[in-house]
Amino acid sequence: MIRDSVSNTIQNRLSDPRIMGLISVTEVSISPDTKNATVYLSIFGVDEKAGKLTFAAIQHAAGPIQAALGRDLTGRVCPHLRFELDTKMKKTLQTLDLIDRARREYEQPFEEGAEQNFELDDSDEDEPQSP
Repeated sequence: MIRDSVSNTIQNRLSDPRIMGLISVTEVSISPDTKNATVYLSIFGVDEKAGKLTFAAIQHAAGPIQAALGRDLTGRVCPHLRFELDTKMKKTLQTLDLIDRARREYEQPFEEGAEQNFELDDSDEDEPQSP
């Protein structure tokens, strides 16, 4: 419920021009006493500078996000929100990209030079090979 409310508020209720790209609420961690919640965000589709600006704008809007959450959680204690950047998704995507690039580089020589590397030598086997 908290994740959906915060995500909806960021996507649909905030009108800060500093908020750019695709913002995903990846996880919400609630303290045992339910008074605090850490909201983990991933920001996609923007460069690092714009991502930092977007994150700062979301932190600046913590009050309105908190108020919207309070309205959505009728009859329940509304935890104090703290925002953190979730770098796990970004690191996972970077790792997958590296794997994909390595795979393409590995396969490319075989595709381009398959005929050259695997040509049969029709010369007599007893004759010495010239370099």
